[in-house]
Amino acid sequence: MAEETQPKWEGKAIAELKGPTPDQAWPFLEDFCNLHKLLPSVDTCHRVEGVPGQPGLIRHCTFASPDGDSDPSKLKWANERLLMMDRSDKCFSYEVLDNNMGLKSYVSTVRVMPVNDRDGKMVGCMIEWSFVSDPVEGWGPQDLTSYVDFCLQSMAKKIESAIQEVRG
Repeated sequence: MAEETQPKWEGKAIAELKGPTPDQAWPFLEDFCNLHKLLPSVDTCHRVEGVPGQPGLIRHCTFASPDGDSDPSKLKWANERLLMMDRSDKCFSYEVLDNNMGLKSYVSTVRVMPVNDRDGKMVGCMIEWSFVSDPVEGWGPQDLTSYVDFCLQSMAKKIESAIQEVRG
């Protein structure tokens, strides 16, 4: 009997940054191995192999335990490969390779775009994080979308704060 294939989950989260331009926000996201500086739940993020900024780059991320337990056997981790980096369009795509978080197939695209007012004047930017994933055991599609949204909102706040600090 053939195994029943479940439909892919697709989702998207958007965060608006008031004030920062796409050119100001992009450098924070362009560094693919910088995730631990943007997302508090990521303990470490470092290059495993490949050339920074080039497709094929693989990063290894470890995630903090929600209960603060530092037992290495309880740490969640993922190896992720950069699939595409388009600096002119300010976007990149990556896929999750090996992991112990229940992800079997996960591909994500992150894009930074301008936000304009009614007169066409740029008033900030938005970050869009979209994904396509196989179902994750123990989760529903909305759980994954909510998690991505939570991560993106946290990253957007961190980017906004860092840009504000530089402005003084």
